[in-house]
Amino acid sequence: MAQTEKKQQIAVLNHIAVYVADLQKATDFYQSVFHLEQIPEPFKDGKHTWFTLGAAGHLHLIQGAKSNVEHEKNDHLCFSVASVDAFTSHLTAKNIPFENWAGKAGAITNRVDGVKQIYFKDPDGHWLEVNDAKQ
Repeated sequence: MAQTEKKQQIAVLNHIAVYVADLQKATDFYQSVFHLEQIPEPFKDGKHTWFTLGAAGHLHLIQGAKSNVEHEKNDHLCFSVASVDAFTSHLTAKNIPFENWAGKAGAITNRVDGVKQIYFKDPDGHWLEVNDAKQ
């Protein structure tokens, strides 16, 4: 197979879909916590919110999930920020609890590679990681 054929076959991320119980609550959360830019969605049915994630693709919130579903921490979305310390101040101001990987409230994990990371949940209980990994 030619080198150009291999490059053409590489898949890229288009979007991540998150199933939510209350679309407006989830939309408000992701906008206010991550300052995501909402983009037009083609369905216009009141059951979808789309956000741009820049070159990474889109985040699609989809109404219809059952409430009170338990999610595992290993099953999470991760966002990178310039400063985990500044981001934790933002979460604290919004009264959003966070923890380190081990589950210690208000703590930050320092990975062996020097990356700082925290974990918290969205309104539907989906785990979110925020770290300061360089892209």
